[in-house]
Amino acid sequence: MSTTETELQGIEITDSAQEYLAELLEKQNVDGIAVRIFITQPGTPYAETCLAYCRPGEEEPTDEKLELEKISAFLDKNSLPFLEEAVVDFNADRMGGQLTIKAPNAKMPKVNADSPLEDRINYTLYSEINPGLAAHGGEIKLIELTDDKVAVLAFGGGCQGCAAVDLTLKDGVEKTLMERIPELAGIRDVTDHTDTTNAYYR
Repeated sequence: MSTTETELQGIEITDSAQEYLAELLEKQNVDGIAVRIFITQPGTPYAETCLAYCRPGEEEPTDEKLELEKISAFLDKNSLPFLEEAVVDFNADRMGGQLTIKAPNAKMPKVNADSPLEDRINYTLYSEINPGLAAHGGEIKLIELTDDKVAVLAFGGGCQGCAAVDLTLKDGVEKTLMERIPELAGIRDVTDHTDTTNAYYR
C-alpha cells in the first residue's frame, strides 16, 4: 500500500517516521517484525496513543494491516475511528531525534451502537456522569468489564469516602448506565470508601 493510501486509513506515517522505524525494527533481528498502533481508553480524556513492536503472531486477528514502503504496521480495529487524522512523524535533531504521534481524535468520543461495550461505558461516564460529579471534585473510571458484563468502577476525588457514595452509585450512575447500555448486567465499585481524606460533605 502506498503512503497516500495510508491517509485513507485515517493515519499518516511520514517517510521520516518510516525510515526511523525501519531502522529500529531491523535492530530487533526478527523476521517479519512490524509495528502495532493502538489507543488505550479511546474517546476519553485519558486516551493514549501507543506504538509497539509486533512480532509475527502478536497482532490481533481483527487488526488492519498497512503495508508501507519501508515497514508494515498493524492498526487496532477498535482504535481506527480515533486514529483518523493521526500523524506519526520523526523529527531529527542534534540529540538524535524524536518520534511523535499526534492523534487529534484520540480523546474524541466516537461511539455508536456497534462500538465495544467498554467504549460505550466510558463514553457515558465521560459525557454524562463525570461532568455532574466534577462540581464535587469527583470522577468515575471504568476499571474493567467482567465476563458477565458487570462494569467495575472506581470513584476518585471527592466521591471517595463520601458517605452518600452508595446512594449516588446505585441511583444515579447505575440507572444512567443501564438506560444507555441495556446489555450491561450491573455495576460494582472497587473503591475503598474508608479513606475519607478527600470526602466532600454538604
